[in-house]
Amino acid sequence: MKTTNPLARLLRQSPFKPLQEHMRVVAKCVAEFMPLFEALFERDQNRVKEIAEKIDKIESEADAIKNGLRLNLPKTIFLPVARPDLLVLISEQDSIADSVENIAGILTVREMEVPEAMRALLMELIQATIDTFNKALKVIEELDELLEVGFRGKYSSIVTDMVVDLKQTEEITDDLAKELDRILFSLEDQLKPVSVILWYKLIKEIGEVANHSENVGDRILSFLAQ
Repeated sequence: MKTTNPLARLLRQSPFKPLQEHMRVVAKCVAEFMPLFEALFERDQNRVKEIAEKIDKIESEADAIKNGLRLNLPKTIFLPVARPDLLVLISEQDSIADSVENIAGILTVREMEVPEAMRALLMELIQATIDTFNKALKVIEELDELLEVGFRGKYSSIVTDMVVDLKQTEEITDDLAKELDRILFSLEDQLKPVSVILWYKLIKEIGEVANHSENVGDRILSFLAQ
């Protein structure tokens, strides 16, 4: 009997197709990252809430794909990589969307003022985080080609170099986040305690987007090492 389940059809083509589809949905979340903070900088709280609602809907779409993959990923047929590794990979991808949603949620709970001393560095951090994610997305888009060459040969070396580049970009986000923490620490006496707590949380959560993006690259390296 032919299945009408679109995810099952994708899995028959390649276990990586749903992973790629999921990552593209996660990319829609990340695409709202900069507009979200631009609205914050402009103190347009209505726009912040609109974007947060959009992110919430996209994240739910990503969750649906993740859950569908977990339910439909075969346990008995041969897979090019171990089933648990695929599940860990999609969880890392999904955590990126979760972190973006968490950030949007914080910004809707309280109307946050951006301290002048943090503005430029904060935008640098956001852009570096987006760059880190985009490099992870590019790696995921290469999975079909890796499958064709059996995760070996010259092409695997190219992907390895892509992951190394991804990790270097993530290190930049780490440095920027640490510097923002230092600036925030110097401003603590000038800000309301709740604002200080939420800004530390926001900086950490922005860093998580980059961290999970790096973890996606690390999972691909583990595939290449098998």
